[in-house]
Amino acid sequence: MADLVVARKEGLFCVPGQFYIDPWLPVERAIITHAHADHARPGHVHYLAATSGAAILKSRLGDITLDTLAYGERTVHNGVTISLYPAGHVLGSSQVRLEYKGEVWVVSGDYKLEADATCDAFEPVACETFITESTFGLPIYRWQAQNSIFDDINEWWRRNGEAGRVSVLFCYSFGKAQRILNGIDNTIGSIICHGAIETLNRVYREGGIPLPDTLSISGINDKARLRGALVMAPPSAAGSPWMRRFGDYSDAFASGWMLLRGARRRRAVDRGFVLSDHADWPGLMAAITATGARRVIVTHGHVDIMVRWLQEKGFDASAFVTEYGTEEDDNVAANESIAFKESHA
Repeated sequence: MADLVVARKEGLFCVPGQFYIDPWLPVERAIITHAHADHARPGHVHYLAATSGAAILKSRLGDITLDTLAYGERTVHNGVTISLYPAGHVLGSSQVRLEYKGEVWVVSGDYKLEADATCDAFEPVACETFITESTFGLPIYRWQAQNSIFDDINEWWRRNGEAGRVSVLFCYSFGKAQRILNGIDNTIGSIICHGAIETLNRVYREGGIPLPDTLSISGINDKARLRGALVMAPPSAAGSPWMRRFGDYSDAFASGWMLLRGARRRRAVDRGFVLSDHADWPGLMAAITATGARRVIVTHGHVDIMVRWLQEKGFDASAFVTEYGTEEDDNVAANESIAFKESHA
C-alpha cells in the first residue's frame, strides 16, 4: 500500500483523505494539532481541531471555519477515519490518528509525557507508523520533575522579594506561562502578566483551567505594589521600554533550552529554569515504544541523530522535512503586535 501521509510543499498530506495536517501554506482542508503559530497558520478554508483547543485557536486566528472533535471521537473523510487523542503539549493539543483500509498512522504534533493540570495528559495510540517530533531529540535532554522546577521558581521569587526586587520571568505566552501560573505558590506575592500572556490566561480560565489571580501593569498605580512581585512576560519584552518601569529586578527564562549553558549566556538572564512542554529524550523513546509502531518518521528537531538512533534500534526510521519551529517563533509571530503596544505604553 502507498504511504498514507507524504510531505508536500504545503505540509503533511494525507493522500487518500485529500487533507493536510498542520500545513504551513494555505490549503482547502487542514487538521490542526495545536494552536502554536508554527502549526496553526491562517488562510486555510476549513479547519479541524480538538474541541478543547477551539477557543485558543479562534483567539489566535480569528473568525475561521472550524469543525471540532472530542478526544476519541471519530469522523470519516474520503474513506479515512480520523480521530484525535491528547498530546499533553498545551491546551487542546492533539495527536492525529488516521485509519485507512486497516492501516493506522499517527501524527504526533508536539507532545510531552509529564502530565500537568493545564491540558489533557498524553495518551499513547497504537499504530503501524508514527510520525514524531524531535525538538529535544538528543540524549542530553532529560527533564527534572516539574514540581522541583516550580519549587526553584518559588525560592528565587521569594528571595528577590526579601531583597526588595521584582522577579521577571520570561516564558512563552501560550502554554508555558499558564503551566507555570498553575504550578507556583501564588501566596508569595502579586503576579503581573504582560498583555500577550493575559489574553491567553482569559481563554484558559474560560475553559475551566484554574489559574491564580493576575494583574496588568496598567492597573497598578502604586509602585509599592511592585515590590516583591512576579512579572511574567514573553521573551520579546526583554530589553524593551516596557521593562523600565520595574526598576531593580532579577530576570529569568523558563525553557528546555536553558539546559544548555550557551543558551543561558545568549539570553543574558540571571537564572534559567529548565522547563519544557516537549518530551525529553526518554519521553520520546517511551512514546515511540508505547505506540508499537515499527515504522517511525521524524520531523522538526534533531532529526538526523534521532533517525540514526532508531535505525540502530531496529526501527524502519526516516524523516520528513517540515517548516515547524519553536514556541519562541510562536511568541514572535502571535504576540508581536501586543508586545509592541505594551512596550510603548
